[in-house]
Amino acid sequence: MISRSLAIVAALCVLPHLHAQGIQQLSPSDKKAAIERIDSLLIDNYVFEDLARKCADHLNRKFSQGAFDSILDVRQFAGELTKELQSISHDKHMRVSVPPQSPGRENAPDPLLDDLIMRRSTAQRNFGVARAEALEGNIGLLDIRSFPATEVSRGTVTAALKVLENVDALIVDLRKNNGGNPDLIRYYCSYFFPARTHLNSLYWRRGNRTEEFWTLDSVEGKRRPDLPVFILTSSRTFSGGEEFAYNFQTRKRATLIGETTGGGANPGGFFRVDSRLGIFIPTGRAINPVTKTNWEGTGVEPDIKVAADDALNTCLPLAREKAKQYEEMEKQRTEHELEPIRKALEEGEKLLASANNGEAERRISSVLESGVAAGIANEMSVNNLGYSYLQGGKTEMAIAVFSFNVKQFPRSANVYDSLGEALMKAGRMQESIRNYQKSIDLDPTNENAKEMIKKMSEGMKKDPR
Repeated sequence: MISRSLAIVAALCVLPHLHAQGIQQLSPSDKKAAIERIDSLLIDNYVFEDLARKCADHLNRKFSQGAFDSILDVRQFAGELTKELQSISHDKHMRVSVPPQSPGRENAPDPLLDDLIMRRSTAQRNFGVARAEALEGNIGLLDIRSFPATEVSRGTVTAALKVLENVDALIVDLRKNNGGNPDLIRYYCSYFFPARTHLNSLYWRRGNRTEEFWTLDSVEGKRRPDLPVFILTSSRTFSGGEEFAYNFQTRKRATLIGETTGGGANPGGFFRVDSRLGIFIPTGRAINPVTKTNWEGTGVEPDIKVAADDALNTCLPLAREKAKQYEEMEKQRTEHELEPIRKALEEGEKLLASANNGEAERRISSVLESGVAAGIANEMSVNNLGYSYLQGGKTEMAIAVFSFNVKQFPRSANVYDSLGEALMKAGRMQESIRNYQKSIDLDPTNENAKEMIKKMSEGMKKDPR
C-alpha cells in the first residue's frame, strides 16, 4: 500500500545524501533486471496504464539498441532512465533515483529507518515553514518550502498562522516550494476559504476511486475567508506547491505573481526497484472541481508575470494598497456590528437610571456576550468600555460592565481588580474588598489590590458606617 503522505511529492522522492558514496558500478545483467522491474512497476501502478506500456516498450527498445551499454555509474543510469521515461510520459513526477543509505546498512532497504530519516529531515527544515512575519503596512509574509505530513507539522503550521492572524493582507511565497502532502495543503487553505469549500480531488488508479479534499469545518485560530492574498510562484514551484496556487487561482481567491510553475499534477509514491534504485510513480491525477482538469504539463500561469526574483518587490506595493482597503473595510464592518451593541447599552443605561437594575444588568450582559461571541469584543475591550463609563461618572454602568467581565473571564485577576475599583467609587467597600482579594488570589503580585484593601480597611475602622 502506498502511503498517502507520499502523494504529490516530487522533491521528497530524491533525498539529500547522508554521506559521501563512491561510484556504484552496474553490470549488464543489473541494468536488464532493473529495467524489467521498472516495466512491471509502471504497468501495475502508473495512473495511465496505456502510457505505462509505451514507457516500458521504449525502455526495452533503448536497452536492446545498446543505449545504456556505456553507463557504469548507478546515478548516471538513474538519470538516463528518468530522461527516457519522461520523453514518453512527459510526466515530471516520474523519476528514477538512488535513495540515500545510512552508514552500516550496506544495501539492505529499511522502510522504518527511511521513514525516520524523512521525519528528522522534515523537522530540521521546520516542517516547511521558512518564514512567517508581519511586514511594514501590516502585510503578512508566509514562506512555505514544502508540505510534510499534517500529523507531524500541525503544531508548527498553526503557530505560523497565529503570528499572521491579524494582518490586513497576506503574501504566500511558494517560489521554492516543491510539493508535499495534499492533506496539509487542505489544512492551510482552510484558514482562507469558507468552511466546506471543495478544493481539489485526486483520482487513484488502484481501486478506481476519487478522493475529495474539502476545507475543514473549523480551524485552530481565526478564519480569514476575505483577507487579500497574494501568491508568489517560480518555475521551481512544483506539485503540491502548484496545487496550493491553483486552488486559490481557480476560486479567484488570490493574485498570483511570478513565473509559470513546473507542471506536475500527478501524485504517487516511491517504489524500490532493487537495493540501489527506486522510482517515483504517479498513481493518481488531480482533478480541480472548477476547471475539471489540472496543471500537468502546463504549469500554473500567474496573473502577473515577472521574473521570480522580482516577484516580491512587484507584489509589495499591490499588497499595501489592498491592505489599506481591507483595513478601511474592517473599520466600516466593525462600526456596523457595533451599532446594535451601542443601542443596547444606551437602553441599559436608561434602565439603570429608572432603578430597574436587574433588567439593566441582563440587557447589558446579553449584548456584551453577543459581542464576545462575534469576535468584536474581548476581555480588554470590555474592560476599556467599563473604564470609559467610570471616568465619565457613570459608576453603575461601569459596575454592570465589569460584572459581566468577571462572569465571562473568571480566571483573570485584572477584571476583579477593575470591578473592585468601581465598587469602591460607589461606596460599596465590602464588595470592593472581596473583588480585590479575588484578584490577589489569582495574582499574588497585584500590589495595587493589596494597597486598596489596606486603605479601605483603615477607612472602615475610622468610620464603621
